Amino acid sequence: MHLPYQRGPLHDLPDSAQAYDAVLADVTEQALARITPEGSLEHPDAFLDIGDTSLGVTSLLALAWQRGGDPRLPPAVRRSLAFHLRERVYTEDNPGYPNLTVRNSRLPYARYVLEPGAHPIGDWPSTVWALLQAVDVLDLADGLVDDAQRAALTEVAHGYWRWLTEATFFNPQDAGNQAIGCVVGGLLLARHLPPAQGESVRSRALALYTERIRAHRVRDRGALLPPEHGGAYDNNYGPIALSFLAQAHRISGAAVFAEDGDTLARYLDARLPGGGFDIGGPRYSEQHSGFESVLGLRYFSGRIGSDLGRYRGDTRWGRHAVQPDGGVDGHFAWMLVWQIQDTSRWHRTPSARPVRHQLRAGTVSVAFDDRMTPSLIEAAGTYYLPAAVDRRHGFGPVADGFLLCRPMGRVRVRDARAAGLTAKLVGTPAVDRDHVLRHVRSLYVTDGTSLWVTVAVERLAGAPYLLAGLPYAADDGDRVRRVAHGEVVSAGGLRLTHPTGGGADVFDARGELTQEQAAFALAADPRGYGNPDAGWQHLVTTSAFEAGPAPGAPQGLHVFAVRYGPGGPFAPAFAAGDDGLTVRTEAFTAVIGPVAGDAHGEPVLILRGPGEDQPRLRRPHHA
Repeated sequence: MHLPYQRGPLHDLPDSAQAYDAVLADVTEQALARITPEGSLEHPDAFLDIGDTSLGVTSLLALAWQRGGDPRLPPAVRRSLAFHLRERVYTEDNPGYPNLTVRNSRLPYARYVLEPGAHPIGDWPSTVWALLQAVDVLDLADGLVDDAQRAALTEVAHGYWRWLTEATFFNPQDAGNQAIGCVVGGLLLARHLPPAQGESVRSRALALYTERIRAHRVRDRGALLPPEHGGAYDNNYGPIALSFLAQAHRISGAAVFAEDGDTLARYLDARLPGGGFDIGGPRYSEQHSGFESVLGLRYFSGRIGSDLGRYRGDTRWGRHAVQPDGGVDGHFAWMLVWQIQDTSRWHRTPSARPVRHQLRAGTVSVAFDDRMTPSLIEAAGTYYLPAAVDRRHGFGPVADGFLLCRPMGRVRVRDARAAGLTAKLVGTPAVDRDHVLRHVRSLYVTDGTSLWVTVAVERLAGAPYLLAGLPYAADDGDRVRRVAHGEVVSAGGLRLTHPTGGGADVFDARGELTQEQAAFALAADPRGYGNPDAGWQHLVTTSAFEAGPAPGAPQGLHVFAVRYGPGGPFAPAFAAGDDGLTVRTEAFTAVIGPVAGDAHGEPVLILRGPGEDQPRLRRPHHA
């Protein structure tokens, strides 16, 4: 089976002027065929996220007219705008809405669901979206609408802003993308107001960003990120927040948006493997955005010099939002307007700069979590997730059912390159079940095609093994399919185990359940509102590659050696000396320095390719 949402890389979608004109032409024909006598451009099957959708299609028609001059469009724009102003602007409080700070304000807002009290919790983001659609129409209104309609829309847009910032709690869902979107709405609105009023709105928008968003950023993998639905990053909403930061910088020029966007972009680049597959988040786990992410990924790909467009989006939404029948839905239409107006182009080559939380070369990637334990391994087109054993999740040595990957001190990292090889050494102090301190040294080496992982630790009792990942998915053209196997070899014994029992707290890779479905089954709240990252952590056991100790390890050590991806015979050799542990494979020789490290306690890594005579000592990389 294929994963439903992660499809083709977003930078594969044509983004020339001709391609965008073709998209707008298609929207035009759909809209003209759909528009009702009352002027509605809503999809007939729309139910949720509806309060801004007709106005969103209106903005796309306005942009199409500005670019092509189709004479059929001005009447449709005026009629659909009149519909929104007459039928979709609400001024009476929605029954049950919990986030009001002023009752009966009579300020306008948009509804997530049109029926009173049906689902009022979504009204705050829907009003943000309606504000953004409104200011886009105002930006494109020249020659299309008369002064009366323009004045009425400006008044409504200003009312939306006041409702969002005066009559309700700001950002009540703790969703970074919604909050930054509101700030962008204020910045865009300010340009359509009288100077003094506009400057007041602009100042308020910048202050909200500084005081209510930036001051509450959450740290993950060394980066400060806008919080997203209670977590640091969500792989659906995080790239959308990046698009809002791009637009905020485009229209305001304020350096803070570029700086924070660069941080988020570099974080995303580090967690994203070369194949563009991503997983995890506090709201969704595998549901990727499409066109909503393009602006931010494209804009910041050039700024940070990396191929962010490899992100696998849901290309069914590659151009604009659609309903199940494929028909256009105006939801989030402003993102398509902005990406068409933006002149930045994709940066399509990877960054060559080593970063702490990633190892990447060719078709091999390792993304590391906060503990510097792999959160995702990609090799030979297959993606491996952290496995679970006895409720413990990660990659690392297991002794007596206890996984040694939780740091009990500072994790040290050193990067190296030599003869076409890229390597990272991670030193992790950990304690075992008996509270004995263990120094786990994990070496990751790739030639861009295969990945060699060598893990050394003081000798363990019993029958230890290396928990070496859960095979989960693989590239399949422009789709990602579920798998339950991978191209893995081990110097010691290797077994691929699967859970023997049933229940929601076990995950068998051979089944059809997706990671997201399994995570939500264990989350505290219903699907879409729980925390799948937290739910996934409740798993007791998963399918897993388990690698036994490699033969020939020096006395006092257990060494585990695994290769992911293609290659010939795999028989690494090990030797201990004053300089540390020497690892020899068919592709490289490496010396992993002694546990004590150098004079500063930093790990020592010497890497030599097969054609080199002298080893290369690499100094620590600090990120």
